[in-house]
Amino acid sequence: MVRLLKLLVIVAVIGLAGWFLATKFSLKTTVESKHQILLERVEAMGKLELVKYRLSDVLEHKNKTPFLPDASVLLIIKADAVGCIDLTKIKSTDIKVYGDSVVMQLPQPEICYIKIDHKSSRVYDTKMAFFREADLVDEAYKSAERQIAAEVRKSDILQQTKTNALNVFRPILTGLGFNKMTITFEGSLTIPQQLQ
Repeated sequence: MVRLLKLLVIVAVIGLAGWFLATKFSLKTTVESKHQILLERVEAMGKLELVKYRLSDVLEHKNKTPFLPDASVLLIIKADAVGCIDLTKIKSTDIKVYGDSVVMQLPQPEICYIKIDHKSSRVYDTKMAFFREADLVDEAYKSAERQIAAEVRKSDILQQTKTNALNVFRPILTGLGFNKMTITFEGSLTIPQQLQ
């Protein structure tokens, strides 16, 4: 019994020492990053974002090679497109005040940006990609960017931007005391929209 007790004490001491050494000298990976951030440029911004489209694309991208099986990737992509008006393009001659009436000419709407939301996008499946997977996914994202940009340009985003601009400027001009207002867009050949 005494031998068993001595054996248990020795095993406990060895186990405790082993645990202490393992926690003290274990191979832990530490991450160290050093940044040196420099401010390169400061730009004045004047773009009024008026509409945001959220797009989804399910893309199957394949690479076909004559001697290897076709490599493919299936992506679910989320993207945002924003329509805006650049208010820095408004000149003092673009706003004319006549008593309680105002005539305002806004710049043409533009697409501010189209960008893929990488946090919401994901790779759903890859087949036969093996060592080509990173390149295949990169190619697929670039293809998606081009296709989404083409679809946005074909959409009514610029018309929706115009409509939203009118809805934004109307209460502002009314709040400034103008009872009659005409808002047009630069280079517009259409009849100006009367807001009353």
